[in-house]
Amino acid sequence: MAGRRDRSQQLRGSRIAIAILIGIFIGCVCAVMFPYGFFNSSSSLKVNERLSKSSDQVGSSACESPERVKMLKSDFASLLEKNAELKKQVRELTEKLRLAEQGSDNARKQVLALGTQIKAGPFGTVKSLRTNPTILSDESINPRLAKILEEIAVDKEVIVALANANVKAMLEVQIASIKRVGITNYLVVALDDYIENFCKEKDVAYYKRDPDKDVDTVGKTGGNHAVSGLKFRVLREFLQLGYGVLLSDVDIVFLQNPFSHLYRDSDVESMSDGHNNHTAYGFNDVFDEPAMGWARYAHTMRIWVFNSGFFYLRPTIPSIELLDRVADRLSKAKVWDQAVFNEELFYPSHPNYTALHASKRVMDMYEFMNSKVLFKTVRKNHELKKKVKPVIVHVNYHPDKLNRMQAVVEFYVNGKQDALDSFPDGSE
Repeated sequence: MAGRRDRSQQLRGSRIAIAILIGIFIGCVCAVMFPYGFFNSSSSLKVNERLSKSSDQVGSSACESPERVKMLKSDFASLLEKNAELKKQVRELTEKLRLAEQGSDNARKQVLALGTQIKAGPFGTVKSLRTNPTILSDESINPRLAKILEEIAVDKEVIVALANANVKAMLEVQIASIKRVGITNYLVVALDDYIENFCKEKDVAYYKRDPDKDVDTVGKTGGNHAVSGLKFRVLREFLQLGYGVLLSDVDIVFLQNPFSHLYRDSDVESMSDGHNNHTAYGFNDVFDEPAMGWARYAHTMRIWVFNSGFFYLRPTIPSIELLDRVADRLSKAKVWDQAVFNEELFYPSHPNYTALHASKRVMDMYEFMNSKVLFKTVRKNHELKKKVKPVIVHVNYHPDKLNRMQAVVEFYVNGKQDALDSFPDGSE
């Protein structure tokens, strides 16, 4: 009984195994013969038809007409133009938002974002930073000027003078003094064709700006003061290209290389209209008002203005902002550029006005000498006359500029001791 039962169980297991093997075999045959299933053969045909049609369409698109291609290119160019315009709008809105955010608390946030906070050191050791970082140069704003500056600049610095035909005689004296000293990084911004040709004749580096109606009208016909006001618009590109600029009016005689006498620790380094230590470097001026009784004396701080005809700008954001502010104000009102230049440099922040945060330095008044110092003080003092040799002399206080420039050359270059004596202290 037991043996018969065991055999029947073995036979049953064998049948199951055989059935499983047969099922696997049939499944493999069906998978080969009907890869898309028994009920999807029609759909597979449709897929193949779609693939065939798409390939035909690709083939036909490759053979589209030139008109269609031209239209697509036009659409693409239009989209690029719209994209550029949108980017410009985003930049403008971002700048407006930045300016709008300049509230009372924004300054603190800016300081915190600029760097890590530090602890103050012992008494007498604390020194604040006053040198702003230079900007990254952007040659795309004026590739032609960038190429000129690359050829003539020394250590990324250049002397720039603006001139038109009205100041040709003074420019000639200045160029002679530049060559005599051996200064090579000197560039004339020619405001008309006459000065362009003059520079070619004298073998002097020059730059003729692209046509600009507003600039050209003043540049070609304007007098000394009008041309002087243009510099705040012209110099911006020099700074954007990453160059330090020493701006020079044409009524200046060079006697030494000025770049050897700069400190470069401030955004703006300028000669002064002051004529002694007090006026040039600042002093406490007491204002007396007797009607106030006990409080009759009011202390004020005084300094003679920076001269806007000779100054050095480092390529920094505050320097560029200074140019923008002055140029903007000059475009809106008939005001003296030197007055605006100093107001933007010295006026502090107050209600409804945010001051320019630019560091500044006054140049040594005997090295960078104005004509008041020379003709009223130096020439009358034996020691100063003998020992002081200025870096430059700026004939800014006198209208007979050419004659006095020639006299400066005679005295300091040719050694003619009485060359300065015939001129009055001021103007007659």
